[in-house]
Amino acid sequence: MNRKVYFAGSIRGGRSDAAFYNRMITFIKKTDTVLTEHIGNLSLSFLEHGEDHDVQIYLQDTAWLRECDLVIAECTSPSLGVGYEMAYAEKLGKPVYIFYNRKKASLSAMLAGDSYFHIFPYDQEEEVFPVIERILEQ
Repeated sequence: MNRKVYFAGSIRGGRSDAAFYNRMITFIKKTDTVLTEHIGNLSLSFLEHGEDHDVQIYLQDTAWLRECDLVIAECTSPSLGVGYEMAYAEKLGKPVYIFYNRKKASLSAMLAGDSYFHIFPYDQEEEVFPVIERILEQ
């Protein structure tokens, strides 16, 4: 389909799921473009920041959100930035698909309570890929 996908996952909120992000991004890239493939980079440093750096991240990420066709987010690791991205995408009218491992975390009520979002709790990582495939086939 070659749509532009904005993949969201925790960076400064914690990188414990980075390897899973990488597998999800690799799966999406079989058919579509992932604007934020760096989220799956296992060596991505969450410590790098500063006012200029933060402004550049904000400008780039919001540009990608405006450019994307849809958002896929893995929200098991809580992240203020990912929550902000979900609200920004909703404001833009972008379709948003949220995944989280219900064995490891509860989804924020601000996301779970918003009927705009398509939410997919899962127990095992393998459950996620068929759902992503269906999303990308739409």
